[in-house]
Amino acid sequence: MRLSNPVIVIALAQLLGTSLWFSANSAADDLALNWQISVTDIGWLTNAVQGGFILGTLALALGGIADRFRASQIFIVSTLAGAVFNAGFAWLADGLSSAVIFRFLVGVCLAGIYPMGMKLIVSWAPERAGAALAQLVAMLTLGTALPHGLREAGADLPWQWIISASSALALVAAILIHYLGDGPHLPPPLRQSAVLPGDRSSGPPAVFQAFRIPRFRAAAWGYFGHMWELYAFWAMVPLLVSGTALFEQFPALGIPGLSFCIIAAGALGCVIGGRYSRKYGSGPVAVAALAASGSCALVFALLWSTLPAPALALLLLIWGATVIADSPQFSALSATACPRHLVGAALAIQNSIGFAITVISITGASVLFERIGPSAVWLLLPGPIVGLLGFSLTMRRAAG
Repeated sequence: MRLSNPVIVIALAQLLGTSLWFSANSAADDLALNWQISVTDIGWLTNAVQGGFILGTLALALGGIADRFRASQIFIVSTLAGAVFNAGFAWLADGLSSAVIFRFLVGVCLAGIYPMGMKLIVSWAPERAGAALAQLVAMLTLGTALPHGLREAGADLPWQWIISASSALALVAAILIHYLGDGPHLPPPLRQSAVLPGDRSSGPPAVFQAFRIPRFRAAAWGYFGHMWELYAFWAMVPLLVSGTALFEQFPALGIPGLSFCIIAAGALGCVIGGRYSRKYGSGPVAVAALAASGSCALVFALLWSTLPAPALALLLLIWGATVIADSPQFSALSATACPRHLVGAALAIQNSIGFAITVISITGASVLFERIGPSAVWLLLPGPIVGLLGFSLTMRRAAG
């Protein structure tokens, strides 16, 4: 790895930093046993992270923080703090209540990692935003899957050490971004003194003005529909593995190993989508991926109880690959549609709304799974449908 290749450095830092996101889910079985908590309670731990992320992105966007400070500085501080709070969850939490607090704080810190990673990508490679963001989100996907891989590799280790490994990786991410810094293709940070009341070029009013831009609004529709499906699916993957014939048919991999493979398949989906985006554009690739993931959700909901295990595994791998492949393309569309001096705030507010949506879908899916098992994936299907309709209709109106 060379620091002279900034996209690779940022993508690697994203991989290591976002390993904090689902670190608790990798220890779900141990937590359920030690703390006597249910599937719904594990869902609350996931939602605590989402809630913290929402608050953090709102602060970044509405407070103007995302565009007043260098993206690299925000990334570094957030990663260091996230590593500390994640370690606190591992070693200081003694039950669901304290765990929720630590996971919420991790979520706040992730708000300075994911959106700022996207802004760093745009600052270094704006001319190929779709492909570069695809690499970034591929690393986010691997970062999400990484705790499951760590759990599988360290199956005999206490869960606290597996969680702590994510904190150590996050520290490495901070070091990488410290040496890289910001790219040359965005305006310098806005000075606080330059932000005047009523100034429509900065601050909260301008952030929301982005939604008046048809191309940004269309990308946001697609992104929001995608988010309804994505994080609920990722949270449900271990449950889908354990609730179907997969676990019995592939015992060597175990639940963590199978979960890692399914989620990590999204990294390949992002890379392939990124390559096609350079040929066909981000819009067609995003629409194709969202339609494919919605189709997988429909097929799984209809046939999960009758499909043989190999076919079910293949379906989940395809679903895992397509469910995230549209994300960098919708983000690239959003980033290129809004004014450059508002890229950080606009992406942050879009992330904030998107993750607020995930809280609803994760909660609903967790509660529904306890009642009807894997058929709960029916709840995910409206996301791709609404996203496709919203994106297509808005783009059609903009063109007309």
